[in-house]
Amino acid sequence: MKKITLSLVIVLFASTTFCQSFMHGAGLTVMGSTHERYNNDFSFLEGLTYSPRFNFLEKDAFSVSVGIPLSIAISVSSNLQNQYGDYTSSVGIVFNIPVIVNLNMGRGSTKANRQKFGYFVGAGFGYQHGDYLSDYYDYNTNTTISGYSTNTFGPAANAGVRIGVGRKHKNIEIKLSYLKGLNETKSDIFGLACLYNF
Repeated sequence: MKKITLSLVIVLFASTTFCQSFMHGAGLTVMGSTHERYNNDFSFLEGLTYSPRFNFLEKDAFSVSVGIPLSIAISVSSNLQNQYGDYTSSVGIVFNIPVIVNLNMGRGSTKANRQKFGYFVGAGFGYQHGDYLSDYYDYNTNTTISGYSTNTFGPAANAGVRIGVGRKHKNIEIKLSYLKGLNETKSDIFGLACLYNF
């Protein structure tokens, strides 16, 4: 966790040093994840997203930015099946922290762009941490697990559209995102978010 925090600080410092403008938005997010470790396990998350980004290259019709769309969500997991065929459920709180480099076109790409419509696509690296309450029996240790934590990290990507509202650069953003977990859970995390960009 310390290495990830340090990496985020370095990215933010480098971004603010070379950035041409700062833009941000906030909204709602819905995420779902599957886990290779368990059969038929699906987690559903609902939460809030705050999405700051720094444009470090700006032209008339596009920009290149680095952003950290932070999400905090409540997780509800059901139909969890382990190797013994047991089912259980859990509830928890999840933090999703990707670092994404985006190519932004049209509306929302810069503060000066007044087009009605815009879009973006990007890739980077993501990290997700979750703390859960559960009623799960572990046959390896013969104990009931009432709480646990998970960490997932790996490559991340997103894409979406921006629709202009008002006279300035403000817009509504609809975004799809994906995080491929590389650690032991091998999670696939999908997201859909709707934000208002200030």
